[in-house]
Amino acid sequence: MIRHEVHIVCKANCTPYSHFRIAPFSSCYSLMPNASSRKPDSMARSFILWLHGLGDSGPANEPIKTLFTSSEFRNATWSFPSAPLSPVTCNHGAVMPSWFDIPEIPVTAESPKDESSLLKAVQNVHAVIEKELAAGTDPSNVFICGFSQGGALTLASVLLYPKTLGGGAVFSGWVPFNSSIIERIQPDAKKTPILWSHGMADRTVLFEAGQAGPPFLEQAGMSCEFKAYPGLGHSINNKELRYLESWIETRLQSSS
Repeated sequence: MIRHEVHIVCKANCTPYSHFRIAPFSSCYSLMPNASSRKPDSMARSFILWLHGLGDSGPANEPIKTLFTSSEFRNATWSFPSAPLSPVTCNHGAVMPSWFDIPEIPVTAESPKDESSLLKAVQNVHAVIEKELAAGTDPSNVFICGFSQGGALTLASVLLYPKTLGGGAVFSGWVPFNSSIIERIQPDAKKTPILWSHGMADRTVLFEAGQAGPPFLEQAGMSCEFKAYPGLGHSINNKELRYLESWIETRLQSSS
């Protein structure tokens, strides 16, 4: 089932190559989780993995977790890994933090894909998930979220993971592979709920690229909640994050 909702938000100032940042840039780039310490609690533990956009860093996005003030998140572990330094085709081969190669910007619904580098990044994300499950977190309490390139990687990681996760949240992302990948999506993965948010004034990852997501997921037999934000460029705002908080909160599983 595809749900489309439109919400009015303040217009964001954005230039074509801008990336969302909410804190000073950091030079630390690795996929090792930068997670908050756990606190003993009777509630079931949960895990939220946030994947940043092209050229950004994990630590620069850590303030996001301060917006999640509900008591339901008191036993949540957050992880903000940083992408490795790699040459990026859309930026003329410049070396920067990047999860996988992007052939062109702006990203459209018909942009070429580099599935080879994408699948390598997916393997790394899956390794982080597996480590968390080994630590005792139930898959139903694992949430993968990402912005822009990180949103595309979120989608790929959720679809290709063999188990049902708590959810995947895509912000200003796109479908980073061809429809042939649908054959590789396992039945349990199709049960993972997807939240997709996209600014209608996005000039870096065009809104049409976001709109292509729900039909793709429907073709794969998956549900998706799509939220369009008029006037919002290539950025993410507090309203989106507040909704993400409630979206995750309703899906958190209590301890048995």
